[in-house]
Amino acid sequence: MADRAALEEAVRLQGERVRSLKQEKAGAELIEEEVSKLLKLKAELGPDEGKQKFVLKTPKETLTGKYGEDSKLIYDLKDQGGELLALRYDLTVPFARYLAMNKLTNIKRYHIAKVYRRDNPAMTRGRYREFYQCDFDIAGQFDPMIPDAECLKIICEILSALQLGDFLIKVNDRRILDGMFNVCGVPDSKFRTICSSVDKLDKISWEDVKNEMVEEKGLASEVADHIGAYVKQHGGVSLVEQLLQDPKLSQNKQALEGLGDLKLLFEYLTLFGITDKISFDLSLARGLDYYTGVIYEAVLLQTPAQQGEEPLGVGSVAAGGRYDGLVGMFDPKGRKVPCVGLSIGVERIFSIVEQRMEASEEKVRTTETQVLVAAAQKKLLEERLKLVAELWNRGIKAELLYKKNPKLLTQLHYCEETGIPLVAIIGEQELKDGVVKLRSVASREEVDVRKEDLVEEIRRRTSQYPLHMQN
Repeated sequence: MADRAALEEAVRLQGERVRSLKQEKAGAELIEEEVSKLLKLKAELGPDEGKQKFVLKTPKETLTGKYGEDSKLIYDLKDQGGELLALRYDLTVPFARYLAMNKLTNIKRYHIAKVYRRDNPAMTRGRYREFYQCDFDIAGQFDPMIPDAECLKIICEILSALQLGDFLIKVNDRRILDGMFNVCGVPDSKFRTICSSVDKLDKISWEDVKNEMVEEKGLASEVADHIGAYVKQHGGVSLVEQLLQDPKLSQNKQALEGLGDLKLLFEYLTLFGITDKISFDLSLARGLDYYTGVIYEAVLLQTPAQQGEEPLGVGSVAAGGRYDGLVGMFDPKGRKVPCVGLSIGVERIFSIVEQRMEASEEKVRTTETQVLVAAAQKKLLEERLKLVAELWNRGIKAELLYKKNPKLLTQLHYCEETGIPLVAIIGEQELKDGVVKLRSVASREEVDVRKEDLVEEIRRRTSQYPLHMQN
């Protein structure tokens, strides 16, 4: 250790000599000679396996100042050095940071991942502290409302495909809200906190919302009444037209811009054929601070009223909006990238689907397998392997039990448990006749199918067995 310490000191001193000669602009030959000595000393020293190189990155308080009053739900953590860290609250802020760090100005993406909320869990409502979100975002400079309309179309497609029952997508615009607050007399400093109160109108009465704004947040009672006259309104494009003629709102630049974009949005939604699912709702506020334009939230009008089900109040199942300023908050030069996106609450949707599946007598498939290759007698493993390989090669989703000589009853029970709809059974007689016995697990009917026709018969039969969502 002493010899190594002496070598390290020699390297340090020689390094200082080289730097000094360079600063003094000594002759090239002299510098080269001293550098050569330094390299020899370093070679003699050799690598120090006990030392590791670390790239240190200072954590930023990325999540602060983005979520308004919802910031209290952030899981904040402090490391041993006292640095304020947190678990991610959503997928939008990390996405914006990613765009800024990589200087991306145009991208369309989806993302499924966990997020965390310091919230009071309510399992029956699909409300957890750790849960999955599915986000879809469009970033880039495009003509107004085209990407926004696509996001709303995507929500409609997802909720319709899941068959959760009737739903409605509430739409509003942050600029309309801010313009409304302005003409009603709300001080600029209270815009966001009053916005948060208005956003509770889907959960509590107007009287309770007004009381919160007046008693807790210090808003004048008459100002709250003016807000109430607006936020109780909802409708379609006719309401947009009406507000464009409103003597107060029409004089506010922000509100006018928001209403103009909403009118254009409804034109595109009409072309998409989804206006029957859209409601312009002035009470929709979306409490997050980063929204800058159109905002929306999808709610189920009623949970599926099937026998054996209890009513579920899951609230919003999808939401989103435009956040044109968020990327600029992370860019060193403040460069903005317009963005719009949506978020689907996976667990909230599962809360409904799981209950439906529990109440339903229909067998739920837990696999995409179309057919199980089974054997009726012993010593047919080779034939099973050959047949399953042929099916795989033809694009059929098939499997077999990993046993040499499984009992036929065991193989049939496996199909019943997993929801595999068909069983391709081979036996000594079937092999002689060049056929496969195809059995329907549900009806237990069996039919002999020529081996060359097996693939088409499996495809024809399994087209009627869609894979339902698993619980």
